Amino acid sequence: MPFTHDAIVLGAGAAGLFCAATAAARGRRVVVVDHADEVGKKILISGGGRCNFTNLHTAPDRYLSENAHFARSALARYTPADFVALVEKHGIAWHEKTLGQLFCDGSARQIVALLLDECAAGAVELRTSTSVSDVRHADGRFHITTSGGEICAPALVIATGGPSIPKMGATGFAYDLARRFGLKVVQPRPALVPLTLPGEDVLFRELSGVSANVVARAGKAAFREAALFTHRGLSGPAILQVSSYWRHGEAVLIDFLPDAAPDWLLAAKRERPRAALRRVLGEALPERLATTLAEQLGIGGELGTAQDKALRGAQERLARWRFVPNGSEGYAKAEVTAGGISTAELSSKTMEAKKAPGLYAIGEAVDVTGWLGGYNFQWAWASAHAAGQAL
Repeated sequence: MPFTHDAIVLGAGAAGLFCAATAAARGRRVVVVDHADEVGKKILISGGGRCNFTNLHTAPDRYLSENAHFARSALARYTPADFVALVEKHGIAWHEKTLGQLFCDGSARQIVALLLDECAAGAVELRTSTSVSDVRHADGRFHITTSGGEICAPALVIATGGPSIPKMGATGFAYDLARRFGLKVVQPRPALVPLTLPGEDVLFRELSGVSANVVARAGKAAFREAALFTHRGLSGPAILQVSSYWRHGEAVLIDFLPDAAPDWLLAAKRERPRAALRRVLGEALPERLATTLAEQLGIGGELGTAQDKALRGAQERLARWRFVPNGSEGYAKAEVTAGGISTAELSSKTMEAKKAPGLYAIGEAVDVTGWLGGYNFQWAWASAHAAGQAL
């Protein structure tokens, strides 16, 4: 069968569409195939519907991977400034929120429209509602059997993401395909995901809906953002961030008062001996949380009646409150998937598989996972651009 296209891209998400548009701009005949009925579904729900499309502070150390240096090349060659220029070229107004996060002023649909316009400019063929039943390689070409017939091309791009948010149609298809071509897969796991707490922390479930700005730690990672108590455990940006680093059986440590001075509680005892701990805590934390923490610490009376040793112990515990999650809320609530197609199998410059010429993997399908806040979109753009320039 003759080539029907120069390249086939499986997956019509951020990475797949951008890769197709990049290759098409170089004169390549590209077809994008997706089983969903609409392109860019994850883009549409991202950033509360406004799409946190990049982060100004993008750097390789903001990504998790078995090879910490793999992302460096692609990120250096397609930067946040490059994507911002594209956003502005399409007349999309944007704003910066906290921590370098960039969002559309309007809707995430503007980013999908940008990608579709870029694809249209290069005459990219889009096939949605199209399932893939077989992928094989023979005679220097990839043969893709789909519900809409067979497609054939010398290059194939895996851009189908990971299994996070299965209600959007996400699956582990990328990993199955990679293994079929002999590529190793780093064990996938939910990332940027709420953590669940066991029965002994049931008291904190009464705080469902309460949040506070804290420093959360897991392993060597620490993030200062909001933590939210839920009826199942812990969530909020600080918890989502450390969840990517957390491993089952390990503790998550919370500093409830990251700005507190040394021996602040002893100072409070001297200055306000008649004040209760819950009242002092309530000046920095939500009242319900302050009351619960004071009860857990067992310091209920006036500070002046408490021993200095007890107050020092309370200070230390409030700075390193230990939670041992019994799990996470899984792929259903995970924003992304950590792990994936091993970077050892890919060229960091082109994203092409070393042992399967013509096969590329980009975006979330690869073992590169960014922090919360636009980093995963920037990886999608950068890895897609690297592959699109090589196709």
